[in-house]
Amino acid sequence: MKTYVKLVLCIVMILAPGLNIRGEEPAVIAAEDGGGIQHAIDRLLEQDPDLQGALAGISVRSLSTGKILYGHMGDIRLRPASNLKLLTAAAALSVLGEDYSFKTEVLTDGVQRGKTLKGNLYLKGKGDPTLLTKDFEEMAENIRKKGITSIRGHLVGDDTWYDDVRYSSDLAWSDEDQYYGAQVSALTASPNEDYDAGTVILEVTPGSKAGKKPAVAVSPKTNVVNVVNHAKTVPEGKKKDIEVKRDHGTNTIHIQGTIPQGASKVRQWVAVWETSHYALDLFKKALHRQDIHILGDAKIGETPKNAELMTVHQSMPLSELMIPFMKLSNNGHAETLVKEMGKTVKKEGSWEKGLEVMRTELEALGVDTDALLLRDGSGISHINLISAHQITKLLYSVQHEEWFSSYIRSLPVSGASDRMVGGTLRNRLTNPSVKGKVRAKTGSLSTVSSLSGYIDTKSGDTLIFSILLNQLLDDEKGQEIEDRIAEILAAS
Repeated sequence: MKTYVKLVLCIVMILAPGLNIRGEEPAVIAAEDGGGIQHAIDRLLEQDPDLQGALAGISVRSLSTGKILYGHMGDIRLRPASNLKLLTAAAALSVLGEDYSFKTEVLTDGVQRGKTLKGNLYLKGKGDPTLLTKDFEEMAENIRKKGITSIRGHLVGDDTWYDDVRYSSDLAWSDEDQYYGAQVSALTASPNEDYDAGTVILEVTPGSKAGKKPAVAVSPKTNVVNVVNHAKTVPEGKKKDIEVKRDHGTNTIHIQGTIPQGASKVRQWVAVWETSHYALDLFKKALHRQDIHILGDAKIGETPKNAELMTVHQSMPLSELMIPFMKLSNNGHAETLVKEMGKTVKKEGSWEKGLEVMRTELEALGVDTDALLLRDGSGISHINLISAHQITKLLYSVQHEEWFSSYIRSLPVSGASDRMVGGTLRNRLTNPSVKGKVRAKTGSLSTVSSLSGYIDTKSGDTLIFSILLNQLLDDEKGQEIEDRIAEILAAS
């Protein structure tokens, strides 16, 4: 009997895209052709070959009433990919507040005698994922302004604000050297204003002639990584095929393949191993540029409780950080915010405590937390589960929060060419009927594609929608399906 039940369930799940499963009673929006969005979306789900054998969870609500206007498998838990960031962003804004900022402190346990600091200098990270080379430079300048030119002690990096777990529980080992899988540490650094914390940027440029090794530049300059260049420059017209990989557990980066003469450079982000050492190295270099001589070693440790504060760097407020976080779908920001929520509320900067805080806050925002599974803050885990109806329920409730303007401003805008406006939607939904009318979070994992947010319709209404597509053979095809559904909604 159990075998028979399992077989029936499997058949239902496989055929699900063609079924009209609704957990709440929907109304129907009448379109100009009289068919309404129900008929148009149902027909798309039934006829699109890329959805055969796949799962499609769809929810559409009225922004003004919250009433469900359309649902297809709306109560079925599916993998949200980066649509999970909608939950993380809402919880973080609610717990931490729009004005919240991260601090990085420089402290000492020594005393200044003339131009010499007799004691250790501590760089204490408190989670800031936006530290750039110029910020380390500014902190070093502030030390120099105190008249210090020599430190008779060690330079110590302190990352104890969070726990020592660097990766979320379900991160694949093969993603560890990718920018989206970088380590999460209380002390870290970013290479540019995309703020992909814990990464460096490698640029590979063709050599002067065929047979020569291409030139390789690392930004920012750091002694932490070791680049081994196996690549070759080949004649013009030949194939460009450069591969950049970091060895697991080390900071040795291998570059292999070919790059033709005259070809454009290859630019790639690589996550470093032990980001605390990376940030400390950038600070050490900044001190040297200020002609501050350090007699001791650079190492990782803990700041004594009686250490004296010398200078502090404050990050941008959370309202501004939301822009690169959500527009560019920054995984590191999401996981940092989870740990920071745990540190702020439960005095422990860990995924476990942060997710506990997140669940509590989401429940207060109307989400049924008993009906979802949270494993991280970014959505990179394939074990995260939530239904489309729960996402639209959240998107309805948050519009009444005082921080909603920061929240909705952070969402990518369809067809907007400015990278910090259009974000991950800048090259999608560019038709006049939908351009600029969709504000939504994208999501993509292997076999998963998602899109959830707000859409302005032809009739002048605003709809809340969530589309979760799972078990896809081609997740890029999922984006095309999402865009077609968005066009249907916009035309209503």
